[in-house]
Order: sequence, then C-alpha cells, then structure tokens
Amino acid sequence: MNTYVLLKTLHILSSTLLFGTGLGTAFFMWFTHRGGQVAAIASVARLTVRADFLFTAPAVIAQPVTGLLLMREMGFGFGAPWLQAAIALYLLAGACWLPVVWLQWRACELAQAAWCEGTPLPAAYYRSMRWWFALGWPAFLAVLATFWLMVAKPALWG
Repeated sequence: MNTYVLLKTLHILSSTLLFGTGLGTAFFMWFTHRGGQVAAIASVARLTVRADFLFTAPAVIAQPVTGLLLMREMGFGFGAPWLQAAIALYLLAGACWLPVVWLQWRACELAQAAWCEGTPLPAAYYRSMRWWFALGWPAFLAVLATFWLMVAKPALWG
C-alpha cells in the first residue's frame, strides 16, 4: 500500500469515526435526557464522555494530521477555496465541540450526583444540556458541510 492510499484511508476512517461517534452519542444522550430517568441519564452521560475520550478525541487529532500529510503528499497548498472553507468549518466545529465536551462532562457529573443522592436533576444540569444541544447543531452542520467540500472540491471563489 502506498503512502497516499494509507493516508487517505486513515483520513476517511477518522472522519467517519468522528462523525459517527458524534452523531451516535448525541442521539443517545439527547433521547435519554428527554426520557428524564436520572439513572439512565447518569449511565448514558458517563458512556458519552467515555466515547468522546476514546473515539472522538483521537479522530479530532488524526484529521488535521492526516489532512496535512495528504496535502504534502499531493502537492496541495492552502490556496484552494474548498480547502480553506473545509479548514474554517473544521475549526468552527472544534470551537463548538470543546465547550460541548465540558458541558457533557458537567451534565454527567450532575446526573451522577442526583442519581447517587436520589434527588431530581438540578437546574444546572438542564442549563448544561440546553447549551450542549445549541452548540451541537453548528458543529454537526459544519462537519456535514466539510464532508461535502472534501468530496466535491467545488470552485467556490477566486
């Protein structure tokens, strides 16, 4: 297997892992939250935090590393408009994802405490989840748009 094929495979796999884990954990976290069962919320939130650590974070790191290596391998510069847009969207997704990681960790801690103490979820939990939901949408849409840019490589400007 040549270097280009290896790098492209790693880039595609890490983007798939990033998108799939993000979508899957968001689905389970949100619908468990909507169910309102404190024990289930505490369990799913704990697993969501773990999945982000084990799968999403390594993919977040692999994406720019493999992307830059692919650029070098293919002789690309940063001048292509589709690439500029893809990088900007990746940074936007990251700017949303970093607070989301903290918010889901916070929601997890609050849910765990409520479950252990046998109390209802506190207002801080619901605030964390509102922000988590609000920041998840631009990150999700940015990743979708980045996928399209990487596949289509459209002439956007210039």
